[in-house]
Amino acid sequence: MNKLTEAAVEVLRDVGYDALTVRSVAKRAGVAPATAYTYFSSKGHVVAELFWRRLAEEIVEPDPTLPRAERVAVVLRSVSLAVEDDNQLARAVTASLLGSDPDVEHLRVRIGVLIRQRLSSALVADTGAPADESLLEALEMLYSGALVRAGMGYETYSAIADRLVAAANLLLENR
Repeated sequence: MNKLTEAAVEVLRDVGYDALTVRSVAKRAGVAPATAYTYFSSKGHVVAELFWRRLAEEIVEPDPTLPRAERVAVVLRSVSLAVEDDNQLARAVTASLLGSDPDVEHLRVRIGVLIRQRLSSALVADTGAPADESLLEALEMLYSGALVRAGMGYETYSAIADRLVAAANLLLENR
């Protein structure tokens, strides 16, 4: 599967999301289309997998020695900046994750769970008490809205990261 995902990044950068196909990824990877379709049912599925892998690498466990606001900021910035360096992937991720492909659904859930776990770890009070669920949900709403805004091209991912952290700080100040 690594060979296919590496090829998918190359194809995406060369031709963009609209022209990406599972067959073109298979060709670039040097495998039969049937092999590629064993792993990916659609181009949206390929892109969602790329994003999942990128997030799994980029979003680290928050450092418990940092103050809570800084822990949250680190998580939110890493989510926001995960695709900043790759415009083609950033555009493709937005289209893929907002689509209705059932094979993308399980990755959307995995992505959401990963981010929720990291945010929850960042919010855990120094006393070890569990994260406040309403605050956690508010932060999830913030980052998802921010990523859609960046994905639609209204702002850069870097600018969104700064605004997202500022909005999170407002929430945290009131809790």
